[in-house]
Formats: sequence, structure tokens, C-alpha cells
Amino acid sequence: MIAFVINSATKAAVSPLKGQICRGLPKNPSFAASTWLGQAALSTRPRSSQGRGRSGVRESAATRARAPVCVQTSDVAMRVRSIRDLQDAEIRGKRVFVRSDLNVPLDGKRITDDTRIRASVPTIKYLADKGAKVIVVSHLGRPKGGFEDKYSLAPVAERLSELLGKKVRMAKDCIGDAVATEVAAMSPGDVVLLENVRFYPEEEKNDPDFARKLAANADLYVNDAFGTAHRAHASTEGVTAFLKPAVAGFLLEKELDYLSNAIESPKRPFAAIVGGSKVSTKIAVLEKLLQKCDTIIIGGGMVFTFLRARGLKTGSSLVEEDKIELARVIEEEARKRGIELLLPLDVVVADKFANDANTKVVPVEEIPDGWMGLDNGPETTRMIQEKLRTMKTVLWNGPLGVFEMPNFAKGTFAIAETLAEITQNGCITIVGGGDSVAAMEQSGKADKVSHISTGGGAALELIEGRVLPGVAALQRA
Repeated sequence: MIAFVINSATKAAVSPLKGQICRGLPKNPSFAASTWLGQAALSTRPRSSQGRGRSGVRESAATRARAPVCVQTSDVAMRVRSIRDLQDAEIRGKRVFVRSDLNVPLDGKRITDDTRIRASVPTIKYLADKGAKVIVVSHLGRPKGGFEDKYSLAPVAERLSELLGKKVRMAKDCIGDAVATEVAAMSPGDVVLLENVRFYPEEEKNDPDFARKLAANADLYVNDAFGTAHRAHASTEGVTAFLKPAVAGFLLEKELDYLSNAIESPKRPFAAIVGGSKVSTKIAVLEKLLQKCDTIIIGGGMVFTFLRARGLKTGSSLVEEDKIELARVIEEEARKRGIELLLPLDVVVADKFANDANTKVVPVEEIPDGWMGLDNGPETTRMIQEKLRTMKTVLWNGPLGVFEMPNFAKGTFAIAETLAEITQNGCITIVGGGDSVAAMEQSGKADKVSHISTGGGAALELIEGRVLPGVAALQRA
């Protein structure tokens, strides 16, 4: 069970309650959303794209006990049920519509990363083992309208069959007679995968009639697609008007538990590593973290906007000229709040944006004209590693360099190694956001941290404290 309290005064204030509903939340938060950066700054933030990732592998006994998550966004308590709250009689023989996130990368018909498929298995297997008739729906890619073979979910059905150890039948459509025929032939424990729901433009428009057609062959609804929970689409939000009960799957529940609890009630000291190329894409994230963190580590291309705000020369490094003042305000706000904000001491600079560029390591005060910073230097990496080893909770969102190029990946991968190390020593480590998840995967340490989020844009929006439509729909159901 996940408990939520909606409060119009704040975007989100979350705490683990151990069976109680949201007591002791602040009535007058001193740092309400958008007050110090301003609504204009927030309105410029582009919507984050979805990132790929994997489900975390480490769960403590406390996590498995599922302390409810309380989200303060009205003063009315609302509860979201999960499939673990359903009685066997509510599942056995029922047609269960499961919204999974099976949006995996393909090379032709070959799946190059099955992380999201593997993350969806626990919920599907649980329902099938309980005797449900499991109807799985997902999107894949960005079809332009109508069937496109390259976006068919057929390869996913094959991989899902392998992971479940049973045949997953592939429907030729996601609505209509083709689906009705497949579902009518199902026996308890069977699994059917519907064709790509985004072959219909009505999906992303959240068309009520299309949602009704999706729900027509099912008895109840399970949302396990955290990666699309920030979208108000027909399969994530609209169907809840037609299917009751509507509950969260294991993956969605776990994502909410980890990300919400880590941000709002972290074990301290709590550090956040915020990387990526632009300050403008992380305004709301930084705003939220400045309320919660003990230490914030800035990395990636956004570093150079902060360095310019300090009056330093940055050569040809990426700088958002219109965000220099914002960077200055963020650093000053951190100082006022007693939050340690760490910027690099040295950087790896290159004479062009290419893996074969000439490179050298320089102090941040000595970046030469015509050279661009593309990675942290060794002194900076050591500083960050030493700081992380003193932490009890670490959130990583965004790479620290251009890790896609081997010559500029050392800083990012060194942090991945350190996160794996401190996890072994009891630190809670959470990786959220597409690029940092990809970096963790490439480092080979993805299974050594506490949790890796499967949702890029959804993870960012949850960290920011924004309402996720897919979760809000379950609250109303």
C-alpha cells in the first residue's frame, strides 16, 4: 500500500510513515516550489526525454516491508493500492490489463538492452502464477501514426517468453476484434502482449473512447510503467476510468518508494550528484535538492556556467550565457542554507569535441582559450570520491563528462565504481535519469548499487516533486 496526501501548498513533501498517514508534515514550508528561482525560470525547462535503465537489485528488510510513501501535494489523504494488496480471489481467473514499459532499444529486430523487459517480469509472473489472464500493453519508439513494422513489439514477446519460461502470445492489435479473440482463448496463467499502443495517435491524446476500447477486454488494471507515469496517456491514465480496481505493480511501487523516501527522508549525510550538459534542464531538480541535501556535487557541461558565474574563463566550453546569473543565485542559496556545493578543481580539456582530440588536465582557473572541458580531472575525482565515502545516501542524476567518448569517461566511471563501493558499506545509492543510468550500465556496476530507476523523465519529475499523472490516476481509482 502506498499512501499519498495532497496539499496545494507544496509540490511534494514525502516521508516513510510505517503504517500511518502523513502526520507531522510542514504546514508552512519555508522553501515553496518556484519561489526563489521564479516561475519564469521554471517555465523554460524543457520536458525531459525518457531514459533507459534497470530495476535495482538490493532491498533491505525495511524496504521489503513496504513502508507507505506519503506525498504532500491537498490536505486529503489518498491511498494507492498495489497488487500485493489484492486478495487471491481478486486476481484468479480475472483479465488483468498490465501497462508495462517495454520501450527497449532495437537494432533491426534484435533487442540490444532488455533491462526494461526484465524489470517488468516480477509483476507479470506474480499475476500469472496467481491464475490471472495477463494482458500486457506497452509502447515502443515514436511511430508517426499507424502500423510500422520497425516499432512492432513482436521481438519483445519473444524475449518475454524466454524470461517467463512460457509462451507469450502476440496480438495483432491493441484494441478491437483481434484482441477480443486472443483474450477469449486465454486460460488462467496465460500472458498476451498487445501490439504497440502508440500505433494509434489517440493514445498520446488520452482519448476517452480509445481508453474505453483498451479496457474493453479486461477486469482490472495494473500500472507498472514508471517510465511513462509522467504522461497522461490513454493506457496510463485514461483506462482507470473504466477499470476497477486500478493498482500499482511491483516496479512502480518500488520506484516511488526509493525515489520518494530517498529525497524526503534520507539517511544522512545525503549527497546529490547533479550532472548533464545544461543548468536549464536541472533548475527544478536543484531547487528541490537545495531543500534536502547536505552536499550537492555539480558535474558535466553545466559546471562551466557555474565557473563563469564565479568570474572564471572557460575557453570554448559549453556555457549557457543566459543562466550565469541563475548559477550565481543557486550557489548563493546553497551558501545561505549551509549546503556544501562542490565544483571541479581541475578538468580534462580538449582542442575539439572528438575522442581523438588533443587533451590536457588543467586547474579550473587556467582553462585556455579555444579549449573545452569534457571531463573531470583526477584531483576533482579524488575529492568527490572522498566526499561520497562519508555519505549515508547518494542520489546520482547526470554524468560528469562526455562518457560516450572513452577519453572523457574516466571521471564518470570512477564515480560509478565509488557508488558500488559505498553501497557495499551500507550507503543507499540511487541512480536516476537516462544518461547517468546509461553510464552506470556501461561501467558494469549497475547491479552493485541500491537502485537504478527505469524512468528518465519520470524520475526527474518525481525528484522535482511534480505530480505524475499515472500515479494520480491510481489515487483517484
